[in-house]
Amino acid sequence: MKILFFDDFKLGVLNGDQIVDVSGLVEDIPMVGPHDLINGLIANFDAYRDKLEEAAASGAGVPLDSVRLRAPLPRPVNIVCMAVNYMEDGTLPEPAPINAFTKASNSVIGPGDTMVLQDIPATVFEGEAELGVVIGKRCYQVSQEDAMDYVFGYINFIDGSARGLLPPANFFFQMKARESFTPIGPYLVTKDEIDDPQKVPVKLWVNGNLLQNFNTDDMAHSIKRCIEWISHVHTLEPGDIIATGTNHGGLNPFHDGDVVELECEGMGKLSINIQDDLKRTWERTTRLERKNKGLEPPHAPQLSGKYAPEK
Repeated sequence: MKILFFDDFKLGVLNGDQIVDVSGLVEDIPMVGPHDLINGLIANFDAYRDKLEEAAASGAGVPLDSVRLRAPLPRPVNIVCMAVNYMEDGTLPEPAPINAFTKASNSVIGPGDTMVLQDIPATVFEGEAELGVVIGKRCYQVSQEDAMDYVFGYINFIDGSARGLLPPANFFFQMKARESFTPIGPYLVTKDEIDDPQKVPVKLWVNGNLLQNFNTDDMAHSIKRCIEWISHVHTLEPGDIIATGTNHGGLNPFHDGDVVELECEGMGKLSINIQDDLKRTWERTTRLERKNKGLEPPHAPQLSGKYAPEK
């Protein structure tokens, strides 16, 4: 099942290219805002699933392209992102130690929204294509063997990053948690629709150019290991997101006016816009292209605009 919010955060289920409004079926879920609604639905999904499936099968919907899609998880309690969690197409000699960081829940944006590159001295702005894992029930100190029982579904996830900020030894918060730096969507896919989350093709385009293209089978630490590890640090709640990391080879600088699209196979295509009021420019190249040329640093240099290095 593909679950989404549309227009003024009506709850919908996707049926082909039609959205069926199912808001009336979940009116008994206590809520202050849409985040309460979707988290409550996830936590009690067994009680609603049959009704939602029946409504979706009715076909009484509106065209997908006639509505405004919203972030399907508007404000998760926790957004935990795995750090350096890919083997970079098998080029790393061994997995990096398991590690993670968090992003602000109000940094979430949805389909068609805009990631804003702030007026800060970042050396480059990038967005990492990632598979997001959505937790289905309260999860604390679980084992790898049981971990997948706690998964509700999956989602496209872009991890916005403002790199090169000081101090270099304590950078994750100001690099990753910025306003609008967590695009997700276009919908939340229940886990039964994904045969094997460890074999999902992930693709990211910038202005129609395919720049990231990898598979989740390259993860250094599996999804079940990530859930085990995080849940031994703190409790995960229904609707929480674990972003599982990226293959860094295709990372490239975002520019004002860019259109960025992400597709984890089976999860639809998430499209967002990039805005930089300073109109800064960077070399249009990927990390892998620079590596193959023997260039350092790994990310592309800034060419013009505020904070550009003096020539």
